Amino acid sequence: PESKSIFIVSHQTMTASLPTLALLLPYLSIDFFASHDSSNFASGFSLNSFPKKALHISMISDNGPATKAVPALPIPPPILSTTPGTWAYDTMSRRVDSEILQRTFEENEEELSSPEFAQALKNFNALREELQDAANVKLRHLLPHDSCSDDDDHEDRKKEHEEWHGILEPFVDNEDTWLSAPWLVTEFYVYRRVMEALGYFSKSNTSTYKYDPFLKQKRAGLLSSVASAENVMEKIENFPKASKEGVALAAAFALWGNKMDLSIWPADAKNAGKDVFSTVLASAADNLLHDDTELLTELAEKLREKGGGNVDIIVDNAGFELVTDLALADHFVADGVASCVTFQLKSHPTFVSDALENDLRETVAHYANLDKEEYPNCQRAGERWQKYLDEGKWVCHENSFWVQPLAMWEMPEPLRSDMGERCDLAFVKGDANYRRLLGDRFWDYTAPFQDVVGAYFPCPVVALRTLKAEIGCGMDADQVKRASELDDNWLVNGRFGVVHFGTGV
Repeated sequence: PESKSIFIVSHQTMTASLPTLALLLPYLSIDFFASHDSSNFASGFSLNSFPKKALHISMISDNGPATKAVPALPIPPPILSTTPGTWAYDTMSRRVDSEILQRTFEENEEELSSPEFAQALKNFNALREELQDAANVKLRHLLPHDSCSDDDDHEDRKKEHEEWHGILEPFVDNEDTWLSAPWLVTEFYVYRRVMEALGYFSKSNTSTYKYDPFLKQKRAGLLSSVASAENVMEKIENFPKASKEGVALAAAFALWGNKMDLSIWPADAKNAGKDVFSTVLASAADNLLHDDTELLTELAEKLREKGGGNVDIIVDNAGFELVTDLALADHFVADGVASCVTFQLKSHPTFVSDALENDLRETVAHYANLDKEEYPNCQRAGERWQKYLDEGKWVCHENSFWVQPLAMWEMPEPLRSDMGERCDLAFVKGDANYRRLLGDRFWDYTAPFQDVVGAYFPCPVVALRTLKAEIGCGMDADQVKRASELDDNWLVNGRFGVVHFGTGV
């Protein structure tokens, strides 16, 4: 009754089994691994017998390299948005249109009502009409790529368009709707369609070209972050150096931000003893359902001993959360754990608040230019951050992979090789990125993170996540029981979190 993934390695006698498999396929999702030069696979059997939705063929040469790294456990089917009462169903059938896009319209009403945005508004409203009938409207490919000859990033845009064609092809061919295709695919697709509606990538309209419809909300988050960050920056500046406690505190702040209990922090942080910092960490761990901080601090010590390593932060939201990411990177550089921090950022506006390179640089500039008298700690932090950028100790990197719905075990080249060869440690921030680590699938909540993520990720990885979706793994059984008894909405309201460590491959 439920889909399962079956992994089949080809043998010389496999042809004889194919008719039986065809009978099972309506009930199963099968990954079939066939030899690239195996003539027996093609002979005497028609692939038309296999339903399109059920079959995925990966052609692997007998003499070629091993198959790509994937989770070490059987991969569950992807989450769909077809079940009323689920977060996925509510998101795609109601929330995306009536809340997210409605708010987007309201915040950009002045621009969208102008003559320059007339076509954009028409396209935007057409997208909303699709989503208002999400159960019946079938997915389509993106419109043909605008190939302006003077477009400096034409090749990148062409490549990104082709990538989306490949992502959507099985669901368009299968005539899937906004609800019947995987949730992760349709949710990312919404934001890519918003970019298409606006003409974000087209230079033919200078008013809509690279217009960020979420910028006003992100800037509001930036402005409001300072008051909360002022107290936090003072603490971070005084984190103990060359110690496990400092690394643990920086990670805890990056996870919880202003949810950390600052009331128990010592007034004189510079002279605080180790026991005081242990108390702060214990408070931060109260709602952790799994905590691999010790493994993180052990790796950090090794990187510090070798003179610092390359650390990546796969960024999630702008605003205060981005400030905590910058604070984490700040401590890692100042503490000698990192010689260089690379921020992996989105290549176009998505998920409303997700951060682009422009958002990061604007955040740094805003903090560096604050009033020294009113916000001395934030202003000093901004100056340090700007210096890191100027000196190349901080690097910004945008990639279209971060705005696409592929599971992270589908990370393409050359990004995967770059992270595997260059990166000593990667932090994955936020819930949407965590969903991609898990392929947006229902794993057993207690399935080890190492088996699900550590088995395929290209480098050592730490996931810092507050729970805001109905999936997870690597959580302690007793903590899951405690959380579910304390809060009916424990999976989605951000009250609980995890610090997960995976070795990578």
